[in-house]
Amino acid sequence: MIGKLRSVVLDCRDPEALATFYAEVLGGEVRVEEEDWVVLTEPSGRRLAFQRSPEHQPPEFPDPRGSQQFHLDVEVEDVDAAERKVLELGATRVTDVPEGEDFRVYRDPAGHTFCLVFNF
Repeated sequence: MIGKLRSVVLDCRDPEALATFYAEVLGGEVRVEEEDWVVLTEPSGRRLAFQRSPEHQPPEFPDPRGSQQFHLDVEVEDVDAAERKVLELGATRVTDVPEGEDFRVYRDPAGHTFCLVFNF
């Protein structure tokens, strides 16, 4: 082993706002480390970091030119209740992809895709 994963980092225009969105989804503590760098440490100790990128363009999904590169899977027990909550927080449902039997696809407020996964 060379090292261990410290954080997953998402580029966005407003790091604090996106960290707050994911804190509402996952729980945890948001810490503004710098104006351009905000960290969410969720209850298990995993870290999501948010880096200011003024030129950030949300990924296109589905993208006819390629893949979405990465996305987050968020495990939930009641997908309908979880969907209501993430939509209230500013997520949008991706409706132009086939709905899976055990997942639904969304975009966070900055446009990154994530899935609510259930029936696990």
